[in-house]
Amino acid sequence: MRLLYGVVGDGMGHATRSRVVISHLLESGHEVHVLASSRAFGFLAKTFAGRGGFEATEIAGLRMVYNDNKVRKGATAAVTLFEAPQGLRRNAAVWRKLTKGPRPDAVITDFDTFAALLGRHFRVPVVSIDNNHAIDRLRHPRAMLRHAGVDFALAKAIVAARLPRAYHYLIASFFFPPPRKLGTTLVPPILRPEILAARREPGRHVLVYQTASTNRGLIPALRKLPHEFRVYGMGREGREGNVTLCAFSEQGFVDDLRTARAVVAGGGFSLMGEAVHLRVPMLAVPLRGQFEQELNARWLEALGYGARASKVDAESVEPFLARVDEHSQALQGYTPRDNSALFACVDELLVRAAAGERRPTTLDAAPQFG
Repeated sequence: MRLLYGVVGDGMGHATRSRVVISHLLESGHEVHVLASSRAFGFLAKTFAGRGGFEATEIAGLRMVYNDNKVRKGATAAVTLFEAPQGLRRNAAVWRKLTKGPRPDAVITDFDTFAALLGRHFRVPVVSIDNNHAIDRLRHPRAMLRHAGVDFALAKAIVAARLPRAYHYLIASFFFPPPRKLGTTLVPPILRPEILAARREPGRHVLVYQTASTNRGLIPALRKLPHEFRVYGMGREGREGNVTLCAFSEQGFVDDLRTARAVVAGGGFSLMGEAVHLRVPMLAVPLRGQFEQELNARWLEALGYGARASKVDAESVEPFLARVDEHSQALQGYTPRDNSALFACVDELLVRAAAGERRPTTLDAAPQFG
């Protein structure tokens, strides 16, 4: 089949899991044309450069601005307005080119609206694969949403509006409440090969993943604590007391994750899913203003797999590390899974779409979670 594959560019989690799905599609003999923005485009274009059946086109996407562990809505709006004219021109040119070219057989999108709109234009099935739709398509216990009324309602409306009426929604998750809408299938976290090959060997260090290199207070806060920290994402290397600043290395990061005593990071789903899979306790510090991250962190805490906090300091890190053994014990109840269930669901959806079937409410390949 000829497939368009849209990948949102804000954050690298969408790109790394899309890499897994795209690899499977190419190995299955499909042609895949990726539409991605920002770092996701560069990452995927480089990863699959020279692969037969693969093509990539850069599009413009929304770029969020973060500072002090918070989404800066005003700065984000200003950047959006400044970049909008050039972005609209780029996307209009891509639209004209693609709509004059061969018709895709289906569209797959990881929270990218542009590819979904092209699917509507071509009147072909649009399959959604992401974790974001956990917000609007799963039935969360009331306790999970306590004191989150306005934030939850707003996030739910935004997520639902991004990709309405998809052919089917595949939601990657380590928590498994029942769907509240038909046409929704839960699958385990989508894991890159390096994580699937990793073996857990707990050590003494705490892995810290920091996405904002401008967080000047992080290192001083960690240096006050009597633990060894290995920090990724600060954009520099070196050692400052008990803190080792690590340069980006995919294999180095995976090794430090699998051997970590625990991990401290944001509320992004991809790393959280990897930590749960490897059974590494996690302290999640979700970005303020990102309810999807807050929801991930709430589930992590509720399941006993880790804790959540508003910032990284002694008051959050010390109590978390004191309960690492409890979190490790809770994680023993999680069953690690590979990507086979996801691939089976994707294959089934493409077969059904090729046969002209209407939107399936359930899938034969849907995994069962105990």
